[in-house]
Amino acid sequence: MKTANEYIESLRSRKMEVYYMGERIEEPVDHPSFRPHINAAALTYECPPHDDESIALTTARSHLNGATINRFTHIHQSTEDLVSKVRLLRALGQHTGSCFQRCVGWDALNALYVVTYDMDAKLGTAYHGRLVDYVRYVQENDLMCTGAMTDPKGDRGLPPGKQPDADQFMHVVERSAMGITVRGAKLHQTGAVNSHEIIVMPTTELELSEADFALAFAIPADTPGLVYVFGRQTNDTRKGEGYLDQGNARFGIVGGEAMVVFEDVFVPWERVFMCGETAFAAPLVEIFASYHRQNYGGCKTGVADVLIGATALLADYQGVGRASHIRDKITEMVQLAEQLYCCSVACSVQGARTASGAYFVDPLLANVTKLNVTRNMYEIARLAQDIAGGLIGTLPSERDLYHPRVGPLMGKFFAARQGVSTEARYRVARLVENMTGGTALVEAMHGAGSPQAQKIMILRRANLPHKTRLAQRLAGLSEEINEVSR
Repeated sequence: MKTANEYIESLRSRKMEVYYMGERIEEPVDHPSFRPHINAAALTYECPPHDDESIALTTARSHLNGATINRFTHIHQSTEDLVSKVRLLRALGQHTGSCFQRCVGWDALNALYVVTYDMDAKLGTAYHGRLVDYVRYVQENDLMCTGAMTDPKGDRGLPPGKQPDADQFMHVVERSAMGITVRGAKLHQTGAVNSHEIIVMPTTELELSEADFALAFAIPADTPGLVYVFGRQTNDTRKGEGYLDQGNARFGIVGGEAMVVFEDVFVPWERVFMCGETAFAAPLVEIFASYHRQNYGGCKTGVADVLIGATALLADYQGVGRASHIRDKITEMVQLAEQLYCCSVACSVQGARTASGAYFVDPLLANVTKLNVTRNMYEIARLAQDIAGGLIGTLPSERDLYHPRVGPLMGKFFAARQGVSTEARYRVARLVENMTGGTALVEAMHGAGSPQAQKIMILRRANLPHKTRLAQRLAGLSEEINEVSR
C-alpha cells in the first residue's frame, strides 16, 4: 500500500492538459489551488500503525488474493464492510473538515462489480472478468480512482439519442479490434485532477436505439485526449493571498471538482466494462447512486462534527458558550448530524449479498440518507452562522490583522473574552465561514445527485401497494378483515 507521501509523489510529472483561471497548469501538485485537495485525498493513504481500530477501518483483506489492501480499493464482502465504510468516512471527515474525494471511485468499482456480473449472467458477455482484473490492478497498486457519471446533458428535455449535439452525452464514435474511441465530457468530477484513474459510467437510463451511449470503462487520468478544466470555488483567490483567510488552508473546500473533456479518447477492450448494453445502464446508475448516497451520512457527519466543534469554540471565545440558547442550538446541530449517521449505518446494516458476492446497501435507506443531507447540512450551517454572528461575513483580511497601523486596532476591537487572543477568534471564525459558504452547501445539495433524484428512487422503492394494503386491513376494507369482522 502507498503512504500519503508516495501518493503525492505519484502524481508528479504526468502529462495532463489541465486549465485553471484561463491558464494551463503544467504541474498541479504544488499549485496553491490544487494542493489542499491533494492533501485531503492523501489522508486516505494514512494508516496509524499504533491504533488497531484505525487499521481495521482503513484496511481490508482482498477477496481476490487475500492480501491486506487499502479499504478504498475493497469490494464489500459483508454488511460489516458496509458499516466500516461509513465509520471510516466519518473519521476522515473529522480529520479534513472537507471532501477527501476517493469514495467516488470506490463506489464505481463496487457498482460495476455487481452489474458486470449480472450482465455476463444474462447476456453471456465477458465484462466481469475484465472488471475483476482491473480491481486487482487497482488494489495491487493502491490507486485513487474518480468515478465519472454526470454528463453535460445539453437540452435536458431531450434524451441522449435526440440531442442536436451528441457530445452532450459520452458516446462511442468508433469501434475496432483493439478497442473503442469515445467522445463527450463529464462534469463536476471530484478529485479528477489528482486521481490515477477515471472510471466512466452512463448517467441515465437508455433506449435500445441509444446503444452508443451505454458505456462503462476505465482509463489512466493522463490518457491522451483528456482535457481538464478545474472549477472555481467560494473565496478561491484567497489560496494565493494568505493562510488564515482560507479557513481550512490545509484541506480546502469540498473536493476540487473539474470538467473532464474526452476528445476522441481511445479505450482498449480490456478496460471496457459496458458497450451497448442499454438495459443495464439504469441499474448501474441506481446501484452506483445508492452506494454513493450511503456515504453522505458518514463523511458529512464527520464534517459536521468539525463545524459543531468550531461553533462551540467560537461561542466560548465570544463569551456566550454557557448561554442556554447557545447550548440548545448546538444540541440541535448534534441531533441533526447524528440523524445522518444513523441513516448511513441503517442502510449498511440492512444491506444484502448480491449474486456477484459483493454486498449492496439498502437502496431506499441510502436515498433517504442523502435526501436528509440536503436539508440537515443547511440547517446545521444556518445554526452555526446564527451562533457565530455577522463577524464571519465582514471580517477584514489577515493582512489587516498583521498590519502595523490597523493590526493593533483589530486586536482591540475584535477582541475575544479574556484569555483568548484575537487571532484565535479570527482563525475559528474563518473556519466557520469556510465550512458554511456557498461551495460547501451546494455540494451537500447536489453531490451524489439532486434532491429530486433521491425522491424518484425513494418513491420507486416505497412499495406503496403494500402500504395501502396495510391501511385497507385496518380500515376494514380488505376481504380478510371483513371476513373477521363478520
